[in-house]
Amino acid sequence: MSSKPENEYYLDSSLRPSTWEEYIGQDHIKANLHILLSAARERAHPPEHLLFYGPPGLGKTTLAYLIAHEMGAQIKTTSGPAIEKVGDVASILTNLSPGDILFIDEAHRLNKLIEEVLYPAMESGMLNIIIGKGPGARSIQLPLPPFTLIAATTRISLLSAPLRSRFGGGTFRLEFYSEEEIGLIVERSAHILSVPIEESAIAEIARRSRFTPRIANQYLKRARDFAQVKQRPLNRGTVREALTLLEIDELGLSSVDRHILSIIIDKFHGGPVGVGTIATALSEEESTIEDINEPYLIQLGLLERTPRGRTVTPLAYEHLGYPPASPAGGLAADPHQKTLL
Repeated sequence: MSSKPENEYYLDSSLRPSTWEEYIGQDHIKANLHILLSAARERAHPPEHLLFYGPPGLGKTTLAYLIAHEMGAQIKTTSGPAIEKVGDVASILTNLSPGDILFIDEAHRLNKLIEEVLYPAMESGMLNIIIGKGPGARSIQLPLPPFTLIAATTRISLLSAPLRSRFGGGTFRLEFYSEEEIGLIVERSAHILSVPIEESAIAEIARRSRFTPRIANQYLKRARDFAQVKQRPLNRGTVREALTLLEIDELGLSSVDRHILSIIIDKFHGGPVGVGTIATALSEEESTIEDINEPYLIQLGLLERTPRGRTVTPLAYEHLGYPPASPAGGLAADPHQKTLL
């Protein structure tokens, strides 16, 4: 196989920014990191440990790679579920070189024993290992080279307080992007992929992308595929047809999003209802609903969290084509409304 198709494949599969100038959005985080990294370079010392959190697809991993590039450091990546035993983390830490960056994704899935090994490693640069069991067990300390730990998580509340407190460089929350920022990201990605695209198509993708760069790039690729197979230009109409095929509506809601709202309206009279009950009705995990679906529905004003549970708003009734809710909850009496199953 020739090298050209392989290069084109990897170019297609990764649209990650490689410089700060290419990284669009999150300006408050970039400003803080500029100060942190500049000071670390002047001291000829690795940056302090950093924690990034926020919904998936907003650029936490990209920030870690940009920091490594900025510092001229090697980055070694792993994830919380991949570190199962103390020996795993010990092997990773002892193989670091001075100035290396260790990136741990899904850090909230680290078990407590691993966290306890990380405390002294992050704070004093020492690895404490217990050899043996029972009365004959002994503890040894191994010095570690200076390194930077960058952790990323979508659920910061699941990280223990002692671990969170050891990220001396800062804890940063990544925010959702604006439509304008998503439009710039789509335009850049289309240029990298050499995909001719109209401004109207860029705006349509940005509007439906849940304010998330990863999703915007996925929709761009699927619209490109649709345009290629149908032999059509990549304009607003093509994007709409492609996303309709994916069951993505005008607000960027997926079929699961709409199903959540419909279940609350049809079965629970618009709420309030607990997330556990919703998950059971959908045959879905609670964490999936809380992490993937709810944030976007709440941000659009279609769903509310109350002390008693989740409640659908009048905007959701309107978007799904239901008659307005009655003041007492549920659907208003209307002799012409359709029967809801």
